[in-house]
Amino acid sequence: QVQLVESGGGLVQAGGSLRLSCAASGRTFSTYNRGWFRQAPGKERKFVAAISWNGANTYYADSMKGRFTISRDNAKNTVYLQMNSLTPEDTAVYYCNARSVDSWSSDAFGSWGQGTQVTVAS
Repeated sequence: QVQLVESGGGLVQAGGSLRLSCAASGRTFSTYNRGWFRQAPGKERKFVAAISWNGANTYYADSMKGRFTISRDNAKNTVYLQMNSLTPEDTAVYYCNARSVDSWSSDAFGSWGQGTQVTVAS
C-alpha cells in the first residue's frame, strides 16, 4: 500500500500558475505509475495527467496539453504537476494517484491522496 499526500493547492488569479506536489510513502514508490485527477463541484472525477514509473511516458488530457507538465523525482518519492495559464475552469480538488498499471482510462485503480483544492479566480 502506498500513502499519498498532496500539497501546493490554493487560490490563484486567472492566467497564473501553481505547482502541486504529491509525496509518497509505504511500498516502493519508484515502481508505481503516477497520475493526477481532478473533481470539480457536482462533477465526476476526471483524468488530468500521468507519468510512467520510470518517467519514460507522460500522458495528458487534451485540455491540459501545453499548459500542465507532470514530472517525478523518485529520489524524493514525489510527483509534481506544474500548472500554467490557469482558468476558472481548472477550479477543482486535485487528487494524486499511484498504480501498478500504466493505464489511465479509469479512476477505479490504485491508491489515492486526500486531495488539494485549486481555486482560480476570474
